[in-house]
Amino acid sequence: MFAAMGALGLAPTATAAMPAFSAPSASDFHLTGRKAAKVVILGGGVAGLVSAYELGKAGYDCTILEPRSRTGGRNFTARAGTEQTDLFGNSQTARFAEGQYMNCGPARLAQWMVTLDYCRELGVPIEVFTNTNADAYIYNESSGMTPGNPVRYRTAKADTYGYVSELLAKATDKGALDQQLTAADQERLLAFLEDWGSIGAKADGFGYTGSSNRGFSTYPGAAGTPGTELAPVPDVSSVFASGVGRYFSFEFEFDQAMLMFQPVGGMDQIPKALTRAVGAQKVKLGCQATGITETGSGVEVAYTDAAGRSRAVTADYCIAAMPPHLLAKLPHNLGSAVQAGLASITPASASKIGLEYRSRWWETDHRIYGGITETDLDLTHIWHPSYGFHGERGVMIGYYNYDTDADRYGRMTPAQREARAVSLGERIYGSKYRTELASSFSQSWRFIPHLEGAWHNLPDNSPDAAVLKPLVEPAGRVLFAGDWLSYMDAWQHGAILSARKAVTALHSRALKS
Repeated sequence: MFAAMGALGLAPTATAAMPAFSAPSASDFHLTGRKAAKVVILGGGVAGLVSAYELGKAGYDCTILEPRSRTGGRNFTARAGTEQTDLFGNSQTARFAEGQYMNCGPARLAQWMVTLDYCRELGVPIEVFTNTNADAYIYNESSGMTPGNPVRYRTAKADTYGYVSELLAKATDKGALDQQLTAADQERLLAFLEDWGSIGAKADGFGYTGSSNRGFSTYPGAAGTPGTELAPVPDVSSVFASGVGRYFSFEFEFDQAMLMFQPVGGMDQIPKALTRAVGAQKVKLGCQATGITETGSGVEVAYTDAAGRSRAVTADYCIAAMPPHLLAKLPHNLGSAVQAGLASITPASASKIGLEYRSRWWETDHRIYGGITETDLDLTHIWHPSYGFHGERGVMIGYYNYDTDADRYGRMTPAQREARAVSLGERIYGSKYRTELASSFSQSWRFIPHLEGAWHNLPDNSPDAAVLKPLVEPAGRVLFAGDWLSYMDAWQHGAILSARKAVTALHSRALKS
């Protein structure tokens, strides 16, 4: 609705709402007699990398301290040889075949997101990510669906739209909307419903009896083979009781609507490109910050290096782009208001598993190319890959779940996660979900060292909450950046815009100091 209002000029569009950004430039210092300052950045995730990248355009001397052995933060792609150890000591090494991968964190980009601008600027090729697919499944066991009998998304839509249209048409015809609509409006509405829901005309009582929109048990073919439409049509009560309709709004959400995109070869192509642009020599991997001290004329950051030795780095400014709940644990002298803001943000949980198969049976047997199967099982979502079509192998996301479900899986061993994911998925797809399995790799963000969360719970669900003001508009030489300081938490878009805000504020101060 908000997007539609924007198209009509009744509300700001995403582009209009996005503040203009002008990257710092070395020429900005020419008239001031000043030189670019030294900046230490805590965290080599997307926010930290973008901060260093944009500041580097003006010649700032940036150093990134990253506690992990790679950059990207939650932008993490697992492929052959990828190693991961969680907080419980469970270690995994991905055994995917060459060219196969899973995006353990962010996996899709809406076409209006600024992330795509960086893909263009940095030369990261993109391809379509199939976020919705009419031939993917819906499987709700709590509503009576049984193993081996999921419903195609297109079938569920046709039946729900059909019965909603029938009910609304009958109500309109009986005068239930006379006070809301003129006679002409009612005629237009009825004409729309007949088409949208594939219902009968008034002479037929506006009845919904199905249509080719539901799909076919035998596809239309050559002459003499008109195809066999799916039958029978369930009654209105069973359609609404199935709960399938609650999934439909997903594809209209502003950040989920097609077309969506992904980098070719994995989402980590973005932080890899940023790291190259920043300069790998400016990123200190295996270095964990242990304290922040603002000195008045600068900032000192204590850290432990990859060899476990205590170190310190001094700089004119610091951009803290670490997870806020981990920043809150660092000793600092930034004041109680900053600490209260950091402590007010709590981490959220999400988990994924990548199941590699020796054949792409979902394409050959189920005719599904990309898209998401929705379930009421604790798997929540199952993703079909949007790359490698007609290839020999493929990696499905066997579950993508949140909150308590994610934590429950995260406390399992990798072998237990795989066993449960396959056991439940087999109910939907049949025996090949088990027999064709080659390997798996799983990720539970709440239990990954140095991250310990998938996204964030903000006070009042807003980065503009009063308690966060010292972080959004810091007064000293330590600035903050991350998706958690945006209205697009959990998206790289939010991390990038927050980083740009910090860069703009830092550059403005540097020009005046």
